[in-house]
Amino acid sequence: MDSSIIADRRRLRRKLGFWRIVAVALVVALGLAFYGFAFGGAGTERPHIAHVTISGLIVDDDELLERLKKVETSDQVKAAVISISSPGGTTYGGEKIFKAIRAISAKKPVVSDVRTLAASAGYMIATAGDTIIAGDSSITGSIGVIFQYPQIQPLLDKIGVSLQEIKSSPLKAEPSPFHEASEEAKAMIRNMVLDSYNWFVDLVADRRKLPREEVLKLADGTIYTGRQALEAKLVDTIGGDPEIRAYLKSRGVDADLPMVDWDKKSNTPFLLAGAVSRLITILGYEDVVKGQDINGILPPKLLLDGLLSVWQVGHD
Repeated sequence: MDSSIIADRRRLRRKLGFWRIVAVALVVALGLAFYGFAFGGAGTERPHIAHVTISGLIVDDDELLERLKKVETSDQVKAAVISISSPGGTTYGGEKIFKAIRAISAKKPVVSDVRTLAASAGYMIATAGDTIIAGDSSITGSIGVIFQYPQIQPLLDKIGVSLQEIKSSPLKAEPSPFHEASEEAKAMIRNMVLDSYNWFVDLVADRRKLPREEVLKLADGTIYTGRQALEAKLVDTIGGDPEIRAYLKSRGVDADLPMVDWDKKSNTPFLLAGAVSRLITILGYEDVVKGQDINGILPPKLLLDGLLSVWQVGHD
């Protein structure tokens, strides 16, 4: 038999095998979905503690806000644990998330779980919880606001490029990266930064039940370890899961309730796509996968503007 015909048949068998695996995975996924719907197998249809992870740069995140809203309104959620691993982000993004967590707290206990880093807007979010639990060496604090903009005029001068502008008033489109900011423009930005900073300080003073003068001493951008933050009364407890469970028990939450992840990664489409990819690789069909888009076959349902409250290594 011609060698090309044999090769074609082998390729055909491999492609058929690939689609059989996909079909089996889909059947399994449908079965799991049915089980979750009928018996609460996923955990969210039974009484539980919701666990939400907020990580990376904080922004105005509609998907996260929608998820927090569902945690708030779900009768099956008896408490919430918000784990935070973030250097901060936009002040507005932090404000929106803060208010969403406070809405949850109005209906059920909320624990803020400070992980490796919860600084600036990350700490802002942490103050929304009823209690803040951090590790001994967690990094937190950095209470403050920063506004940054680039200055590229020296580069333009070197390459012989200039920019001319005509504007309606001196402060329009200021500060500009194309020329040094005027004193009036600097004053405008500084007033805006200080207004947001004062809002942040008042928020911390209110949530931590501290005198404003004391918070101002802490709100100079300094970062603290968990132990230092405990001494400064920026967190309530040093610990982890046992301390979280102990606090929730003190609030009347059943100690035996399971803790269920309400994170994007826990959604079936994400798990299914990853499982299918691993299964195909294990069975030796990775060369077929290269020509196929698994996420296209199994699209997930759920998929960083303004003043910044963010801690940056190497910056004042």
